[in-house]
Amino acid sequence: MKIKVQFLSYCILALGTLPVAAQQFPEANTDTAAIPVVSEVPRFINYNFSYKTRLDSIQKTVPLAYNEFVQKYIDVYSVRKDMMGKMLGLSEYYFPIFEKALQSYNIPNEIKYLPIIESSMNPHAVSRVGATGLWQFMFGTAKGYGLQIDNYVDERKDPIQASYAAAAYFRDAYEELGDWVLAIAAYNCGMGSVKRAMQKADSRDFWEIRRFLPTETRNYVPAFIAAVYVMSCPDKHQITSLKSAFLKNTDTIQVNRVISLATIANAMNLEQEELFGLNPSYKKKIVNGSVAIPKRIILPKVSLSDFAALYDVLNKDDQEPEMKVVLASNYGYHSPKLKTKAKSPFFYHKVSSGQNLGMIANKYHIEVQDLKVWNNLKGASLVPGQKLKIYDAGDEKAASKPSRG
Repeated sequence: MKIKVQFLSYCILALGTLPVAAQQFPEANTDTAAIPVVSEVPRFINYNFSYKTRLDSIQKTVPLAYNEFVQKYIDVYSVRKDMMGKMLGLSEYYFPIFEKALQSYNIPNEIKYLPIIESSMNPHAVSRVGATGLWQFMFGTAKGYGLQIDNYVDERKDPIQASYAAAAYFRDAYEELGDWVLAIAAYNCGMGSVKRAMQKADSRDFWEIRRFLPTETRNYVPAFIAAVYVMSCPDKHQITSLKSAFLKNTDTIQVNRVISLATIANAMNLEQEELFGLNPSYKKKIVNGSVAIPKRIILPKVSLSDFAALYDVLNKDDQEPEMKVVLASNYGYHSPKLKTKAKSPFFYHKVSSGQNLGMIANKYHIEVQDLKVWNNLKGASLVPGQKLKIYDAGDEKAASKPSRG
């Protein structure tokens, strides 16, 4: 989510791309628009001993330094009372999910505050270069950490799955760097940038190597510390939690068939968007579960009467047809049914004058990221007459028909 700043501009932040091995993090290639740029050399004329004392009191495993850079971001976030109030409200739903995943990898609890500066805790957040979800994973990194991305599911948007992937990433980064602040910096700019900065500064202290890091990362760590501070001391800045739509008890079910979220919502007398909000990873609002690979659905707490209706919907004989899943990671596809006739899994689209990737993706009901992966596109530029490979999302003839409107 982009945040308007009256006197500050947006900055470009980064997230590492696909590691070849668990402990290797190549250069970053993302941006995050949630963090404003502050003056590179802010004047420290308002040193606040109260802030220093509070940071010391809430510090646990991750060092929470207090300096002019952290102070500047405290100034920024502490006046954004509505925004931080919204973060407090969302934290009541999301933080238990983050904490469980982080604990499973023995990652400091404080890392749960990162999605605030990464995505403003919006699972549908997408950066300019395609980093997606609460934890802003790039496509390659997500696949490297086991997140499924196909034409029905993008687990970068799944709060649970993405949190476990982020926890695994931090485990690997800490094993490599041995310092939590440096691991946070590497999450933004990549291992290579951090290691080069360490060599140039001949130091392992973030504040010593900071001047050798990309501008985005120089801001990233102070912004993180400021977010931890403001979220931990909201009463000191007259910030009140704003109620979130997610503040409710939930149930989890495993679905072994293909079914739409709308069908489930109707059975439970829910608004479809409410159910989609709890299950943001299903791109088409269709749960493509199977007996071999059941899919998880998060539901509001099910009453006894709703359970009976839900049971009938999930177990009726006239099930919705099973669908092929196009795996963008390997350009292939698999079908839960036996194939009776060999089919080409893709066809070609010829680019017309004036068309861009977004228009073509909308025409075939696919994602821009899929188009780029299938055709090995580094950028967004297209040339009239260029042929783009389109992988079949089900019936080939239906997939080749443009959308209406």
